[in-house]
Amino acid sequence: MTSPRAGTRYPRSLGEFRAWFGTDVDCLDYLEWLRWPDGFTCPTCQHAGGWRLRDGRFECHDCGARTSVTAGTIFDRTRTPQTVWFRACWLFASGNDGISAQSVHRTLEFGSYQTAWTMLHRFRSVLERPGRERLSGTVEVDETFIGGKEPGLKGGRARGKKVLTGIAVEVHEPKGMGRCRIAPLPDASAPSLHAFIVKNVQPGLTVITDGWPSYCGIDKLGYVHVPRSQRTASARGDDPHELLPAVHRVASLVKRWLLGTHQGSFDGAHLPTCPPAHLPTCPATLMSSSSGSIGAGPEAGGWCSTGFSNSRLGTSP
Repeated sequence: MTSPRAGTRYPRSLGEFRAWFGTDVDCLDYLEWLRWPDGFTCPTCQHAGGWRLRDGRFECHDCGARTSVTAGTIFDRTRTPQTVWFRACWLFASGNDGISAQSVHRTLEFGSYQTAWTMLHRFRSVLERPGRERLSGTVEVDETFIGGKEPGLKGGRARGKKVLTGIAVEVHEPKGMGRCRIAPLPDASAPSLHAFIVKNVQPGLTVITDGWPSYCGIDKLGYVHVPRSQRTASARGDDPHELLPAVHRVASLVKRWLLGTHQGSFDGAHLPTCPPAHLPTCPATLMSSSSGSIGAGPEAGGWCSTGFSNSRLGTSP
């Protein structure tokens, strides 16, 4: 998939955003361009061609079905102005530390906290692109525990209330990272880790892991396995975290994103749908950082590689 260009497919700055989307008409024109770049196509019969009605809807000249540009999307059946939806999209996509419903509630001055919470929930529900291709190139794979502070849990692979999470990241040469995949794991056994790799990484690629024994055998699954021992690196005096820099960076970003996303959400009055210990397993939270490009630079801050205008409301990842 080719990444869209800032300034052409999406705004590169807050100033451009305000210039592009000053009215609801501007927002609807943009959605129409995203959804039907080659002109209106009837979602009922898939026939190309039709005309616009006075109320803004489209009518297919083949089957006569009528539809709107927001029908079947996360913007469907809402009374909130389109400009407000787009402002919430910008806050959601450009916040490196994540954003909570409380923050959106304060920033956009909603009359109801529930409105902000519902908006963010709709955004997160469509962040996994259906039919997406598996990772390509050289891929780093590792696992980590994600969750809140837990007294007595000594890191490593110790089990507790935190959730064991698998992370796979494309590594670009000479430097840089591409797409990533993040998913909860039942355990750190070979069947669990092998299944995670097969599901998210194309066969025949180079897969770099640490020396955990459960990764042994992935070469028999059609991958070029490059294990890197943290113990050997420590014995040489090297930093073990430098063996898998891409995975460790993504893990730290995800944890920072979770903290920013759920700040102020556990005051007893506005509990999220998932308990704190299960946040990484909730598709509405974990999947919002599993589909985009990582480290793409400041111009990518306003874009998520998702299908807001094409995903049907209520579709679970």
